[in-house]
Amino acid sequence: MDLRDKVTAIIAEQAMLEPGEVKPEHSPADLGIDSLGLVESIFAIEEAFDISVPFNANAPEESDFDISTVAAITDAVERLVQEQHASA
Repeated sequence: MDLRDKVTAIIAEQAMLEPGEVKPEHSPADLGIDSLGLVESIFAIEEAFDISVPFNANAPEESDFDISTVAAITDAVERLVQEQHASA
């Protein structure tokens, strides 16, 4: 399973959907994921990829982590994995 599939599966699980129902252009809100669900998804992503996500649940718009769409989340995770594993 590649990174994109894994992120999609985590988000799908949080939304209680099948991964095939989650499209890159969907926002978390489109999928019925509220702010708590989003935080849980971020924790699951951190755990799955052994990364630290710069996300502030109290001020998501101030975070360096783009949560606007599934594609944006995936791109941000890819970037974090590369950065954090390159410096390890």
